Amino acid sequence: AFREQLAEKLRREQLPRAVRYLVCADPPGPRIGNGGSTLHALRCLEEQYGDQWTSFTVLLIHSGGYSQRLPNASALGKIFTALPLGDPVFQMLELKLAMYIDFPRHMKPGVLITCSDDIELYSTGVTETITFDKPGFTALAHPSDVAVGTTHGVFVLDPSSFSGKGGLEYGSCYRFLHKPDVETMQQSGAVCVRGARPQLSSPGSHGDSATASECVYTDSVFYIDYSTAQQLLDFYKQMGTLRCEIDAYGDFLQALGPGATPDYTKNTSNVSKEDSGLVAVRQQLYSLLQGTALNVIVLNNSQFYHIGTTQEYLFHFTAESKLRFELDLQPVAFSIFPDTAKTLDQLSIIQSILEPGCVIGPGSVIEYSRIGPEVSVGKGSIVSGSYINFNVDIPSNCFLSSVSVKITDRVEYVTMVFGVGDDLKKSVKLLSDIHSLQFFGASLLECLDLWSLEASDQLFSSEGTRLGLWTARIFPVCSTLSESVSMSLNMLNSVQHKSPFKLSGFQLLSVQEMLTYKDVEDMLKFRKQIYDEICLQRQKDKSDY
Repeated sequence: AFREQLAEKLRREQLPRAVRYLVCADPPGPRIGNGGSTLHALRCLEEQYGDQWTSFTVLLIHSGGYSQRLPNASALGKIFTALPLGDPVFQMLELKLAMYIDFPRHMKPGVLITCSDDIELYSTGVTETITFDKPGFTALAHPSDVAVGTTHGVFVLDPSSFSGKGGLEYGSCYRFLHKPDVETMQQSGAVCVRGARPQLSSPGSHGDSATASECVYTDSVFYIDYSTAQQLLDFYKQMGTLRCEIDAYGDFLQALGPGATPDYTKNTSNVSKEDSGLVAVRQQLYSLLQGTALNVIVLNNSQFYHIGTTQEYLFHFTAESKLRFELDLQPVAFSIFPDTAKTLDQLSIIQSILEPGCVIGPGSVIEYSRIGPEVSVGKGSIVSGSYINFNVDIPSNCFLSSVSVKITDRVEYVTMVFGVGDDLKKSVKLLSDIHSLQFFGASLLECLDLWSLEASDQLFSSEGTRLGLWTARIFPVCSTLSESVSMSLNMLNSVQHKSPFKLSGFQLLSVQEMLTYKDVEDMLKFRKQIYDEICLQRQKDKSDY
Protein backbone atom coordinates (compact mmCIF):
# COMPACT_ATOMS: atom_id res chain seq x y z
CA ALA A 1 0.00 0.00 0.00
CA PHE A 2 2.76 2.43 0.98
CA ARG A 3 4.93 1.69 -2.05
CA GLU A 4 2.01 2.12 -4.41
CA GLN A 5 1.00 5.46 -2.87
CA LEU A 6 4.61 6.73 -2.96
CA ALA A 7 4.96 5.72 -6.62
CA GLU A 8 1.76 7.58 -7.52
CA LYS A 9 2.95 10.74 -5.71
CA LEU A 10 6.26 10.59 -7.57
CA ARG A 11 4.43 10.12 -10.87
CA ARG A 12 2.36 13.23 -10.13
CA GLU A 13 5.50 15.08 -9.04
CA GLN A 14 4.06 15.73 -5.57
CA LEU A 15 7.25 14.66 -3.78
CA PRO A 16 10.91 15.67 -4.13
CA ARG A 17 12.49 13.46 -6.80
CA ALA A 18 16.05 13.47 -5.47
CA VAL A 19 15.11 11.79 -2.19
CA ARG A 20 15.32 8.02 -1.78
CA TYR A 21 12.16 6.48 -0.32
CA LEU A 22 12.34 3.13 1.43
CA VAL A 23 9.37 1.29 2.95
CA CYS A 24 10.22 -1.41 5.45
CA ALA A 25 7.73 -3.59 7.29
CA ASP A 26 8.48 -5.30 10.59
CA PRO A 27 9.75 -8.87 10.25
CA PRO A 28 7.05 -11.55 10.64
CA GLY A 29 6.46 -12.86 14.15
CA PRO A 30 5.72 -11.11 17.42
CA ARG A 31 5.17 -7.35 17.56
CA ILE A 32 8.42 -5.47 18.23
CA GLY A 33 7.15 -1.94 18.95
CA ASN A 34 8.44 1.26 17.36
CA GLY A 35 11.84 0.75 19.02
CA GLY A 36 12.20 -2.68 17.43
CA SER A 37 11.04 -1.18 14.13
CA THR A 38 13.71 1.51 14.39
CA LEU A 39 16.40 -1.15 14.80
CA HIS A 40 14.94 -3.18 11.96
CA ALA A 41 14.78 -0.11 9.67
CA LEU A 42 18.49 0.54 10.31
CA ARG A 43 19.14 -3.01 9.21
CA CYS A 44 17.06 -2.49 6.04
CA LEU A 45 19.10 0.64 5.25
CA GLU A 46 22.31 -1.32 5.60
CA GLU A 47 20.99 -4.20 3.45
CA GLN A 48 19.81 -1.78 0.77
CA TYR A 49 22.74 0.63 0.66
CA GLY A 50 25.69 -1.10 2.33
CA ASP A 51 28.17 1.20 4.08
CA GLN A 52 26.82 4.11 2.09
CA TRP A 53 24.00 4.59 4.61
CA THR A 54 26.43 5.94 7.21
CA SER A 55 26.75 9.12 5.13
CA PHE A 56 22.97 9.62 4.76
CA THR A 57 20.67 12.02 6.56
CA VAL A 58 17.60 9.90 7.18
CA LEU A 59 14.04 10.80 8.15
CA LEU A 60 12.46 7.74 9.76
CA ILE A 61 8.67 7.98 10.09
CA HIS A 62 6.85 5.37 12.17
CA SER A 63 3.57 4.63 10.48
CA GLY A 64 2.64 1.17 11.65
CA GLY A 65 0.08 0.32 14.28
CA TYR A 66 -3.54 -0.58 13.59
CA SER A 67 -4.76 3.01 14.03
CA GLN A 68 -7.62 1.75 16.18
CA ARG A 69 -8.38 5.24 17.45
CA LEU A 70 -8.64 6.68 13.91
CA PRO A 71 -9.73 3.72 11.78
CA ASN A 72 -10.11 5.62 8.49
CA ALA A 73 -6.28 5.55 8.45
CA SER A 74 -6.06 1.81 9.19
CA ALA A 75 -6.19 0.42 5.66
CA LEU A 76 -3.79 2.71 3.79
CA GLY A 77 -1.57 4.05 6.59
CA LYS A 78 -1.53 6.99 9.02
CA ILE A 79 1.21 8.79 7.11
CA PHE A 80 -1.22 9.04 4.17
CA THR A 81 -3.92 10.76 6.22
CA ALA A 82 -5.32 13.54 4.02
CA LEU A 83 -5.33 17.14 5.25
CA PRO A 84 -7.91 19.79 4.31
CA LEU A 85 -5.18 21.76 2.61
CA GLY A 86 -3.57 22.10 -0.80
CA ASP A 87 -4.69 21.60 -4.35
CA PRO A 88 -4.44 18.62 -4.85
CA VAL A 89 -4.63 17.79 -1.15
CA PHE A 90 -1.58 17.28 1.00
CA GLN A 91 -1.27 14.21 3.15
CA MET A 92 0.67 13.94 6.42
CA LEU A 93 3.77 12.84 4.49
CA GLU A 94 4.01 16.09 2.54
CA LEU A 95 3.35 18.13 5.67
CA LYS A 96 6.17 16.31 7.50
CA LEU A 97 8.60 16.98 4.65
CA ALA A 98 7.54 20.64 4.53
CA MET A 99 7.89 21.07 8.33
CA TYR A 100 11.36 19.51 8.41
CA ILE A 101 12.57 21.05 5.14
CA ASP A 102 15.30 23.12 6.82
CA PHE A 103 16.72 20.25 8.89
CA PRO A 104 18.88 18.25 6.43
CA ARG A 105 21.27 21.06 5.56
CA HIS A 106 22.06 21.54 9.28
CA MET A 107 22.34 17.86 10.05
CA LYS A 108 25.31 15.54 10.21
CA PRO A 109 24.75 11.97 8.98
CA GLY A 110 22.24 10.25 11.22
CA VAL A 111 18.57 9.46 11.69
CA LEU A 112 15.70 11.78 12.65
CA ILE A 113 12.84 9.81 14.19
CA THR A 114 9.22 10.95 14.12
CA CYS A 115 5.66 9.57 14.27
CA SER A 116 3.13 9.85 11.49
CA ASP A 117 0.29 11.47 13.43
CA ASP A 118 1.92 14.46 15.11
CA ILE A 119 2.60 17.98 13.89
CA GLU A 120 5.26 20.28 15.35
CA LEU A 121 4.97 23.96 14.50
CA TYR A 122 7.55 26.42 15.73
CA SER A 123 8.93 29.85 15.05
CA THR A 124 12.54 30.86 15.60
CA GLY A 125 14.44 34.11 15.15
CA VAL A 126 15.86 35.01 11.73
CA THR A 127 19.38 34.08 12.81
CA GLU A 128 18.43 30.96 14.80
CA THR A 129 18.72 27.54 13.18
CA ILE A 130 17.91 24.07 14.41
CA THR A 131 21.12 22.06 14.03
CA PHE A 132 21.56 18.32 14.54
CA ASP A 133 25.33 17.93 14.66
CA LYS A 134 26.22 16.57 18.09
CA PRO A 135 27.17 13.00 18.94
CA GLY A 136 24.55 10.91 20.76
CA PHE A 137 20.88 11.83 20.80
CA THR A 138 19.37 15.28 20.18
CA ALA A 139 15.67 15.90 20.91
CA LEU A 140 13.31 18.79 20.28
CA ALA A 141 11.49 19.99 23.42
CA HIS A 142 8.24 21.94 23.60
CA PRO A 143 6.81 23.82 26.59
CA SER A 144 3.52 22.12 27.59
CA ASP A 145 1.08 22.23 30.46
CA VAL A 146 1.99 19.88 33.28
CA ALA A 147 -1.06 17.69 32.52
CA VAL A 148 0.20 17.09 28.96
CA GLY A 149 3.41 15.66 30.43
CA THR A 150 1.56 12.65 31.87
CA THR A 151 0.97 11.25 28.36
CA HIS A 152 4.32 12.23 26.83
CA GLY A 153 8.02 12.04 27.41
CA VAL A 154 9.31 14.82 29.69
CA PHE A 155 12.84 16.26 29.87
CA VAL A 156 14.44 17.17 33.16
CA LEU A 157 16.70 19.94 31.85
CA ASP A 158 20.12 20.69 33.28
CA PRO A 159 19.50 24.14 34.81
CA SER A 160 23.03 25.37 34.21
CA SER A 161 22.61 25.03 30.46
CA PHE A 162 19.36 27.02 30.05
CA SER A 163 18.28 30.60 30.56
CA GLY A 164 14.60 30.11 29.63
CA LYS A 165 14.86 33.14 27.34
CA GLY A 166 14.71 33.37 23.55
CA GLY A 167 12.89 31.29 20.98
CA LEU A 168 15.50 28.57 20.68
CA GLU A 169 18.05 27.22 23.16
CA TYR A 170 20.53 24.36 23.11
CA GLY A 171 21.27 22.55 26.32
CA SER A 172 21.59 19.16 27.89
CA CYS A 173 19.12 16.90 29.59
CA TYR A 174 19.80 15.52 33.06
CA ARG A 175 17.15 12.81 32.80
CA PHE A 176 14.22 11.72 30.62
CA LEU A 177 10.86 10.70 32.16
CA HIS A 178 8.42 8.53 30.19
CA LYS A 179 4.73 9.36 30.78
CA PRO A 180 5.38 10.40 34.40
CA ASP A 181 2.72 11.35 36.95
CA VAL A 182 2.59 14.93 38.25
CA GLU A 183 4.31 14.08 41.51
CA THR A 184 7.26 12.46 39.71
CA MET A 185 7.61 15.52 37.48
CA GLN A 186 7.67 17.84 40.47
CA GLN A 187 10.06 15.73 42.50
CA SER A 188 12.53 15.29 39.70
CA GLY A 189 12.64 19.00 38.88
CA ALA A 190 10.92 18.77 35.51
CA VAL A 191 8.41 21.54 36.29
CA CYS A 192 9.48 25.06 35.25
CA VAL A 193 7.88 28.46 35.32
CA ARG A 194 7.25 29.64 31.75
CA GLY A 195 9.91 32.06 30.58
CA ALA A 196 12.20 31.45 33.56
CA ARG A 197 15.17 29.13 33.77
CA PRO A 198 14.46 25.62 35.04
CA GLN A 199 15.43 24.90 38.62
CA LEU A 200 16.22 21.57 40.16
CA SER A 201 13.95 22.06 43.12
CA SER A 202 14.08 20.11 46.31
CA PRO A 203 11.33 17.45 46.31
CA GLY A 204 7.88 18.77 47.07
CA SER A 205 8.86 22.44 47.19
CA HIS A 206 6.37 23.28 44.46
CA GLY A 207 3.42 22.60 46.69
CA ASP A 208 0.31 20.99 45.28
CA SER A 209 -1.20 23.94 43.46
CA ALA A 210 -0.10 23.90 39.83
CA THR A 211 -0.45 27.42 38.45
CA ALA A 212 -1.09 28.25 34.80
CA SER A 213 2.45 29.51 34.33
CA GLU A 214 4.01 26.17 35.22
CA CYS A 215 5.15 24.01 32.36
CA VAL A 216 7.18 20.94 31.49
CA TYR A 217 9.24 20.36 28.36
CA THR A 218 7.80 17.47 26.34
CA ASP A 219 9.25 15.37 23.53
CA SER A 220 8.45 14.97 19.84
CA VAL A 221 11.13 14.40 17.21
CA PHE A 222 14.60 13.12 18.08
CA TYR A 223 17.85 12.60 16.19
CA ILE A 224 20.50 9.87 16.58
CA ASP A 225 23.90 10.52 15.05
CA TYR A 226 25.18 7.81 12.74
CA SER A 227 27.79 6.31 15.11
CA THR A 228 25.13 5.85 17.85
CA ALA A 229 22.78 4.42 15.20
CA GLN A 230 25.55 2.03 14.17
CA GLN A 231 25.93 0.89 17.80
CA LEU A 232 22.20 0.20 17.98
CA LEU A 233 22.33 -1.72 14.70
CA ASP A 234 25.24 -3.87 15.92
CA PHE A 235 23.27 -4.58 19.11
CA TYR A 236 20.25 -5.67 17.03
CA LYS A 237 22.36 -7.94 14.82
CA GLN A 238 24.07 -9.74 17.70
CA MET A 239 20.71 -10.20 19.44
CA GLY A 240 19.26 -12.48 16.77
CA THR A 241 15.46 -12.37 16.88
CA LEU A 242 13.66 -9.75 18.92
CA ARG A 243 10.58 -11.16 20.66
CA CYS A 244 9.24 -8.20 22.60
CA GLU A 245 7.88 -4.70 22.11
CA ILE A 246 10.49 -1.98 22.56
CA ASP A 247 9.52 1.67 22.72
CA ALA A 248 11.84 4.05 20.85
CA TYR A 249 10.97 6.81 23.31
CA GLY A 250 10.68 4.96 26.62
CA ASP A 251 13.40 2.38 26.10
CA PHE A 252 16.01 4.47 24.28
CA LEU A 253 15.66 7.90 25.87
CA GLN A 254 15.21 6.74 29.49
CA ALA A 255 18.72 5.27 29.35
CA LEU A 256 20.28 8.66 28.57
CA GLY A 257 21.56 11.59 30.59
CA PRO A 258 23.62 11.66 33.81
CA GLY A 259 20.50 11.22 35.99
CA ALA A 260 19.29 8.01 34.30
CA THR A 261 18.66 5.00 36.53
CA PRO A 262 17.78 1.45 35.42
CA ASP A 263 14.56 1.38 37.52
CA TYR A 264 12.32 1.80 34.45
CA THR A 265 13.57 -1.47 32.94
CA LYS A 266 11.49 -3.45 35.46
CA ASN A 267 8.32 -1.38 35.14
CA THR A 268 6.03 -3.15 32.70
CA SER A 269 2.75 -1.52 33.79
CA ASN A 270 2.00 0.23 30.48
CA VAL A 271 3.18 -2.50 28.14
CA SER A 272 0.40 -4.06 26.06
CA LYS A 273 1.73 -7.62 26.46
CA GLU A 274 4.17 -9.03 29.00
CA ASP A 275 6.76 -10.19 26.54
CA SER A 276 9.43 -12.79 26.67
CA GLY A 277 12.62 -11.16 27.76
CA LEU A 278 11.42 -7.53 27.75
CA VAL A 279 13.17 -6.67 31.01
CA ALA A 280 16.40 -8.33 29.86
CA VAL A 281 16.38 -6.47 26.52
CA ARG A 282 15.73 -3.17 28.31
CA GLN A 283 18.64 -3.83 30.65
CA GLN A 284 20.95 -4.60 27.71
CA LEU A 285 19.86 -1.40 25.96
CA TYR A 286 20.41 0.52 29.18
CA SER A 287 23.96 -0.69 29.52
CA LEU A 288 24.60 -0.05 25.81
CA LEU A 289 23.29 3.53 25.88
CA GLN A 290 24.18 4.59 29.42
CA GLY A 291 26.44 7.63 29.40
CA THR A 292 25.37 8.65 25.88
CA ALA A 293 24.49 12.35 25.69
CA LEU A 294 20.91 13.56 25.42
CA ASN A 295 21.09 17.05 23.91
CA VAL A 296 17.92 19.08 23.90
CA ILE A 297 16.83 21.86 21.56
CA VAL A 298 14.22 23.85 23.46
CA LEU A 299 11.74 25.57 21.14
CA ASN A 300 10.04 28.11 23.40
CA ASN A 301 7.71 29.30 20.62
CA SER A 302 6.38 25.97 19.50
CA GLN A 303 3.32 23.84 19.61
CA PHE A 304 2.91 20.08 19.35
CA TYR A 305 -0.33 18.70 17.89
CA HIS A 306 -1.51 15.11 17.74
CA ILE A 307 -4.09 13.84 15.23
CA GLY A 308 -4.32 10.23 16.28
CA THR A 309 -7.92 9.92 17.48
CA THR A 310 -11.33 10.63 15.94
CA GLN A 311 -11.90 13.38 18.52
CA GLU A 312 -8.59 15.14 17.78
CA TYR A 313 -9.16 14.74 14.05
CA LEU A 314 -12.62 16.34 14.18
CA PHE A 315 -11.50 19.11 16.53
CA HIS A 316 -8.43 20.18 14.55
CA PHE A 317 -10.11 19.92 11.14
CA THR A 318 -13.48 21.50 11.87
CA ALA A 319 -13.51 23.52 15.11
CA GLU A 320 -11.86 26.89 15.68
CA SER A 321 -8.61 25.17 16.55
CA LYS A 322 -5.25 26.88 16.70
CA LEU A 323 -3.86 24.30 14.27
CA ARG A 324 -6.60 25.08 11.76
CA PHE A 325 -5.69 28.75 11.96
CA GLU A 326 -1.92 28.17 11.81
CA LEU A 327 -1.97 25.82 8.81
CA ASP A 328 -4.91 27.65 7.20
CA LEU A 329 -6.91 24.43 6.91
CA GLN A 330 -9.81 24.86 4.46
CA PRO A 331 -13.48 23.92 4.90
CA VAL A 332 -13.41 22.58 1.32
CA ALA A 333 -10.16 21.21 -0.12
CA PHE A 334 -9.81 19.90 -3.70
CA SER A 335 -13.45 18.87 -4.01
CA ILE A 336 -16.49 19.38 -6.19
CA PHE A 337 -18.81 21.18 -3.86
CA PRO A 338 -21.94 22.79 -5.32
CA ASP A 339 -23.20 26.11 -3.95
CA THR A 340 -26.52 24.45 -3.25
CA ALA A 341 -25.01 21.91 -0.85
CA LYS A 342 -26.26 23.19 2.49
CA THR A 343 -23.62 23.60 5.13
CA LEU A 344 -21.88 25.87 7.58
CA ASP A 345 -18.24 26.89 7.71
CA GLN A 346 -17.33 24.43 10.45
CA LEU A 347 -16.64 21.39 8.36
CA SER A 348 -14.01 19.70 6.28
CA ILE A 349 -14.54 18.27 2.81
CA ILE A 350 -11.41 16.58 1.42
CA GLN A 351 -11.06 15.25 -2.16
CA SER A 352 -14.74 14.41 -2.45
CA ILE A 353 -17.57 14.95 -4.89
CA LEU A 354 -20.81 16.28 -3.42
CA GLU A 355 -23.95 16.60 -5.50
CA PRO A 356 -26.39 19.51 -5.31
CA GLY A 357 -29.00 18.96 -2.61
CA CYS A 358 -26.94 17.09 -0.03
CA VAL A 359 -26.63 18.52 3.48
CA ILE A 360 -23.50 18.25 5.64
CA GLY A 361 -23.84 19.11 9.34
CA PRO A 362 -21.35 21.31 11.18
CA GLY A 363 -18.23 19.68 12.60
CA SER A 364 -18.21 16.78 10.11
CA VAL A 365 -15.36 15.53 7.91
CA ILE A 366 -15.96 13.94 4.48
CA GLU A 367 -12.90 12.46 2.72
CA TYR A 368 -12.42 10.50 -0.51
CA SER A 369 -16.19 10.06 -0.93
CA ARG A 370 -19.05 10.62 -3.36
CA ILE A 371 -22.17 11.98 -1.74
CA GLY A 372 -25.48 11.96 -3.64
CA PRO A 373 -28.23 14.62 -3.68
CA GLU A 374 -30.51 12.98 -1.11
CA VAL A 375 -27.93 12.48 1.61
CA SER A 376 -27.83 14.39 4.85
CA VAL A 377 -24.96 13.98 7.29
CA GLY A 378 -25.43 14.96 10.95
CA LYS A 379 -23.04 16.88 13.19
CA GLY A 380 -19.55 15.72 14.12
CA SER A 381 -19.46 12.69 11.81
CA ILE A 382 -16.66 11.19 9.71
CA VAL A 383 -17.35 9.66 6.27
CA SER A 384 -14.38 8.10 4.49
CA GLY A 385 -13.97 6.24 1.18
CA SER A 386 -17.73 5.85 0.67
CA TYR A 387 -20.21 6.13 -2.18
CA ILE A 388 -23.68 7.11 -0.99
CA ASN A 389 -26.18 7.49 -3.82
CA PHE A 390 -29.49 6.82 -2.04
CA ASN A 391 -31.80 8.77 0.25
CA VAL A 392 -30.42 8.56 3.78
CA ASP A 393 -29.85 10.53 6.96
CA ILE A 394 -26.49 9.70 8.49
CA PRO A 395 -26.78 10.39 12.23
CA SER A 396 -24.58 12.80 14.19
CA ASN A 397 -21.36 11.51 15.80
CA CYS A 398 -21.19 8.64 13.36
CA PHE A 399 -17.98 7.12 12.02
CA LEU A 400 -18.36 5.49 8.60
CA SER A 401 -15.47 4.12 6.54
CA SER A 402 -15.53 1.72 3.58
CA VAL A 403 -12.91 -0.86 2.65
CA SER A 404 -12.49 -2.90 -0.54
CA VAL A 405 -11.75 -6.55 0.22
CA LYS A 406 -10.70 -9.60 -1.78
CA ILE A 407 -11.57 -12.81 0.05
CA THR A 408 -11.74 -15.08 -2.99
CA ASP A 409 -10.61 -13.59 -6.27
CA ARG A 410 -13.21 -10.88 -6.75
CA VAL A 411 -13.41 -7.45 -5.18
CA GLU A 412 -16.17 -6.93 -2.62
CA TYR A 413 -16.95 -4.15 -0.13
CA VAL A 414 -17.42 -3.77 3.61
CA THR A 415 -18.25 -0.60 5.50
CA MET A 416 -17.41 -0.21 9.16
CA VAL A 417 -19.72 1.98 11.16
CA PHE A 418 -19.38 3.10 14.80
CA GLY A 419 -20.05 5.98 17.11
CA VAL A 420 -17.21 8.52 16.96
CA GLY A 421 -16.56 7.94 20.66
CA ASP A 422 -16.70 4.11 20.56
CA ASP A 423 -13.59 2.46 22.00
CA LEU A 424 -12.19 0.04 19.42
CA LYS A 425 -9.21 -0.77 21.64
CA LYS A 426 -11.28 -2.07 24.52
CA SER A 427 -11.57 -5.82 24.79
CA VAL A 428 -12.81 -8.37 27.30
CA LYS A 429 -11.64 -11.95 27.82
CA LEU A 430 -14.95 -13.61 28.58
CA LEU A 431 -18.15 -13.86 26.51
CA SER A 432 -20.12 -13.12 29.67
CA ASP A 433 -18.51 -9.66 29.76
CA ILE A 434 -19.32 -8.46 26.26
CA HIS A 435 -22.33 -6.52 27.60
CA SER A 436 -19.74 -3.96 28.76
CA LEU A 437 -18.70 -3.18 25.15
CA GLN A 438 -20.51 -0.14 23.78
CA PHE A 439 -21.59 0.26 20.14
CA PHE A 440 -23.11 3.66 19.33
CA GLY A 441 -24.32 4.14 22.88
CA ALA A 442 -25.88 0.68 23.24
CA SER A 443 -24.51 -2.51 24.76
CA LEU A 444 -23.04 -4.80 22.10
CA LEU A 445 -25.13 -7.65 23.52
CA GLU A 446 -28.33 -5.68 22.87
CA CYS A 447 -27.14 -4.93 19.30
CA LEU A 448 -26.43 -8.60 18.54
CA ASP A 449 -29.95 -9.38 19.62
CA LEU A 450 -31.41 -6.78 17.21
CA TRP A 451 -29.24 -8.16 14.39
CA SER A 452 -30.22 -11.82 15.09
CA LEU A 453 -26.60 -12.75 15.84
CA GLU A 454 -25.56 -15.10 18.59
CA ALA A 455 -22.85 -14.18 21.06
CA SER A 456 -20.30 -16.98 20.71
CA ASP A 457 -16.55 -17.41 20.31
CA GLN A 458 -17.16 -17.74 16.56
CA LEU A 459 -18.50 -14.19 16.51
CA PHE A 460 -14.97 -12.88 17.13
CA SER A 461 -11.98 -13.16 14.82
CA SER A 462 -9.46 -13.21 17.65
CA GLU A 463 -9.42 -16.88 18.70
CA GLY A 464 -11.30 -16.10 21.90
CA THR A 465 -8.62 -14.01 23.62
CA ARG A 466 -9.59 -10.43 22.81
CA LEU A 467 -13.29 -9.88 22.42
CA GLY A 468 -14.01 -6.31 21.34
CA LEU A 469 -15.45 -4.08 18.62
CA TRP A 470 -12.21 -4.51 16.65
CA THR A 471 -12.62 -8.28 16.40
CA ALA A 472 -16.44 -8.58 16.31
CA ARG A 473 -17.65 -10.12 13.04
CA ILE A 474 -20.60 -7.82 12.48
CA PHE A 475 -20.08 -6.05 9.14
CA PRO A 476 -21.73 -7.50 6.02
CA VAL A 477 -19.72 -8.14 2.83
CA CYS A 478 -21.50 -6.76 -0.27
CA SER A 479 -20.89 -6.80 -4.00
CA THR A 480 -21.03 -3.02 -4.46
CA LEU A 481 -19.68 -0.10 -2.46
CA SER A 482 -23.00 1.71 -2.13
CA GLU A 483 -24.81 -1.46 -1.05
CA SER A 484 -22.22 -2.00 1.68
CA VAL A 485 -22.76 1.55 2.98
CA SER A 486 -26.51 1.02 2.89
CA MET A 487 -26.33 -2.26 4.84
CA SER A 488 -24.09 -0.85 7.54
CA LEU A 489 -26.31 2.20 7.94
CA ASN A 490 -29.29 -0.17 8.33
CA MET A 491 -27.43 -1.84 11.23
CA LEU A 492 -26.88 1.53 12.84
CA ASN A 493 -30.48 2.54 12.26
CA SER A 494 -31.68 -0.65 13.91
CA VAL A 495 -29.62 0.12 17.04
CA GLN A 496 -30.80 3.74 17.15
CA HIS A 497 -34.48 2.86 16.84
CA LYS A 498 -34.31 -0.49 18.65
CA SER A 499 -35.83 -2.18 15.59
CA PRO A 500 -34.63 -5.60 14.39
CA PHE A 501 -32.43 -5.92 11.28
CA LYS A 502 -31.37 -9.45 10.36
CA LEU A 503 -27.68 -9.95 9.59
CA SER A 504 -27.73 -13.73 9.88
CA GLY A 505 -27.77 -14.40 6.11
CA PHE A 506 -24.61 -12.42 5.30
CA GLN A 507 -20.94 -13.14 5.28
CA LEU A 508 -19.69 -10.95 8.13
CA LEU A 509 -16.21 -9.56 8.81
CA SER A 510 -14.58 -7.85 11.76
CA VAL A 511 -12.50 -4.70 11.25
CA GLN A 512 -9.45 -6.86 11.96
CA GLU A 513 -10.41 -9.16 9.06
CA MET A 514 -11.21 -6.25 6.72
CA LEU A 515 -7.59 -5.19 7.06
CA THR A 516 -6.37 -8.74 6.43
CA TYR A 517 -8.41 -9.01 3.22
CA LYS A 518 -8.18 -5.37 2.09
CA ASP A 519 -7.69 -4.73 -1.62
CA VAL A 520 -5.33 -1.76 -1.77
CA GLU A 521 -5.47 -1.48 -5.54
CA ASP A 522 -9.24 -1.09 -5.65
CA MET A 523 -9.29 1.51 -2.85
CA LEU A 524 -6.63 3.58 -4.61
CA LYS A 525 -8.51 3.21 -7.90
CA PHE A 526 -11.65 4.71 -6.30
CA ARG A 527 -9.60 7.65 -4.97
CA LYS A 528 -7.97 8.14 -8.36
CA GLN A 529 -11.35 8.24 -10.12
CA ILE A 530 -12.42 11.04 -7.78
CA TYR A 531 -9.06 12.79 -8.34
CA ASP A 532 -9.35 12.58 -12.13
CA GLU A 533 -12.94 13.81 -12.11
CA ILE A 534 -12.03 16.84 -9.96
CA CYS A 535 -9.06 17.66 -12.25
CA LEU A 536 -11.36 17.43 -15.27
CA GLN A 537 -13.92 19.70 -13.64
CA ARG A 538 -11.12 22.20 -12.82
CA GLN A 539 -10.02 22.31 -16.46
CA LYS A 540 -13.62 22.79 -17.59
CA ASP A 541 -14.13 25.64 -15.09
CA LYS A 542 -10.92 27.28 -16.35
CA SER A 543 -11.93 27.11 -20.00
CA ASP A 544 -15.47 28.39 -19.16
CA TYR A 545 -13.86 31.26 -17.30
